[in-house]
Amino acid sequence: MKVILLQDVKKLGKKGDVVNTSDGYARNYLFPRKLAEEATDSNMHILNAKKETERRKKTAEIEAAQKLAQELKDKTIKIEAKSGDNGKLFGAITSKDVANLIKDQFNVEVDKKKIVMDTIKIAGTYNIEVKLYPEVSTKMKVMVIPVN
Repeated sequence: MKVILLQDVKKLGKKGDVVNTSDGYARNYLFPRKLAEEATDSNMHILNAKKETERRKKTAEIEAAQKLAQELKDKTIKIEAKSGDNGKLFGAITSKDVANLIKDQFNVEVDKKKIVMDTIKIAGTYNIEVKLYPEVSTKMKVMVIPVN
């Protein structure tokens, strides 16, 4: 019997998969526990419509992330920080600071966990990577200007 899984089932498949199972397993285990439903024409049509909607949504998110990546590409973020005589900073510049500056300067909300960089402790120019979506990232520069 062909069934559509409504939840992940161990050793059978993931949610949304169409799998063949024995009639007894489907009727006595999967259906009563609401783990699956029979793969009728109407249920298959509903499943295909849901998958198409998810695909369109994901495509739209990727396009938005790529547009944002082009907007931020090769931009420079300037940070003024107190430092000592040799350019060593009092404190450090972290990804949280950079995320806040991106929001202030470019009006773009970026999660601090999506910024790939080392903690900056010396004044200078650094390259960072901002991951906007799993397959979409862009390079930016951070310029730390020492202030005495």
